[in-house]
Amino acid sequence: MSDAGPPQGTRPLGGTARSDARGDHSDAGPPQGTRPLGGTARSDARGDPTNDAATASKPNGTERRSRRTLLLIALVAVTPVIASYAVYYFFPRTALANYGELLATRPAPEISGTAADGKPFQLASLHGKWVLAVAASGACDAACTQALYATRQARTLQGREMERVARVWFVTDDDVPPAELAAQHPDLARVRVPSTGLAAWSAGSERIYLIDPLGNLVLAFPRDPDIKGMGRDLTRLLRASRIG
Repeated sequence: MSDAGPPQGTRPLGGTARSDARGDHSDAGPPQGTRPLGGTARSDARGDPTNDAATASKPNGTERRSRRTLLLIALVAVTPVIASYAVYYFFPRTALANYGELLATRPAPEISGTAADGKPFQLASLHGKWVLAVAASGACDAACTQALYATRQARTLQGREMERVARVWFVTDDDVPPAELAAQHPDLARVRVPSTGLAAWSAGSERIYLIDPLGNLVLAFPRDPDIKGMGRDLTRLLRASRIG
């Protein structure tokens, strides 16, 4: 019996206590769902007023799309105007492309007179229109009659665009234009001016002039022009320009 061990279920008197892992909490972490006493607090972005202000200051997607749409609309609106100015002023116009004589682009000399209704007239009052101008005696001989007819037909050839074109007859003496001639040209402005007429203009007084809406000389035609050729010149300019 001296070699027998201790009875089953008893612990030896001199033995060491066996550690029960299930009952020893020295190495275990804190219970699930609790925060360590020494830990740092987690920042909640939803409660951060600085973050809220930064978020509110940023435009949302709808606002950005609206701004882009407005910018595109503005760009579409101004592009044709910019293009027309560029074509008219920066691309060279060769003489071969025109029937009329191409003139240096410069303002037409100012001319003042008295309109048929007795009111004062200045050439600047026609700014904003393309102008076909003729100077001749009030008696209006055959060359004058042909020139007025040519300007009327060239304007009529423009169809819906004809309202962009004005015609003016500078009467260079005291003769009264025939009533029947005035009746044939109801849209024609008749202006009595000094006898020098258009002598100061670059191609002389015996020409038909085309003036642009900014008041610049553009083309000069003979008194008895090819009406279709003059009409084509005018059509090209009206198509290329959004001014006037």
